[in-house]
Amino acid sequence: MAFKDGFKKIFGRKPKEEDRKPLTPKEKFKEFIESLIFAGIAAFFIITFIVQNTRIPTGSMEDTILVGDFVLVNKFIYGSESPRYIPFTQIAIPHFRLPALKDPHRNDIVVFEFPGGRDVVKAGTLNVSYVKRCIGIPGDTIQVINRVVYVNHKQFPIPSHILYTKYQSIPKGMVDPNIFPKGMPWNSDNYGPLIVPKKGYTIPLNIYNVGQWEITIDREYGTKVVSVKNGIVEIEGKPVTSYTFKKNYYFMMGDNRDESWDSRYWGFVPRDNVEAEAFITLFSWNRDIPFTDFFKLIGSIRPDRILLLLH
Repeated sequence: MAFKDGFKKIFGRKPKEEDRKPLTPKEKFKEFIESLIFAGIAAFFIITFIVQNTRIPTGSMEDTILVGDFVLVNKFIYGSESPRYIPFTQIAIPHFRLPALKDPHRNDIVVFEFPGGRDVVKAGTLNVSYVKRCIGIPGDTIQVINRVVYVNHKQFPIPSHILYTKYQSIPKGMVDPNIFPKGMPWNSDNYGPLIVPKKGYTIPLNIYNVGQWEITIDREYGTKVVSVKNGIVEIEGKPVTSYTFKKNYYFMMGDNRDESWDSRYWGFVPRDNVEAEAFITLFSWNRDIPFTDFFKLIGSIRPDRILLLLH
């Protein structure tokens, strides 16, 4: 049976019993292999371009998403992308992105490729995906005042399952040296204001604010291009007094506000890195229990999180 007959078998006219000829063992084996190949191609297409099940390994989105949740993500809605690397390797390959149905909105729970640590220009080819809540879209002004998030000077909706693990906020003026951007006098509980870059948005660039934008500009070029010489800011060795961003960016935060490594620490997420929207928890259990303790693992299943819509 030719491979195209597999499609006819599924979508075409169902053959009558009298039309079917007995298959030889060799033909049965060939048909079985072709069915496996067809199923594999279909599964690859669905996982790559439509939906995918993702296991949550960390608690940065608790209590909205728990460690051990198996979450279904919609890859089609933001524009599905073909694989960037050969599977199980770090070898980059040509890739493409399908048209998006929408861009990320504020409050969406977004899956994205990690852009790298605060001072890292290029994250490499590890393709590590994070899940966070979109707080700011291109052009927004983000500020956190005593743990309360404000977007464009209005209070951002508080997630229904937000989690704080500390008893009180870090006072304003107590500087966290790990905060993004480098050198800003902020901390995770009193942060900003900070503008999320927008494609076509032009900023003045001088020795007083270059530290705030340096890493984002370098990331747009994919290499170190910003420098300061004799009090003059340069990009690729040319003096500049302004810069126009080439991409749209997003600001992401975890719902577990005190235990989330997010945009407050490593910066903006470019639109190119956005992969999918998380929308439902399929299944959940305690991932710390080993498979060898099977019955205890089964007993840790959380029935209230099965087919739970995320918001």
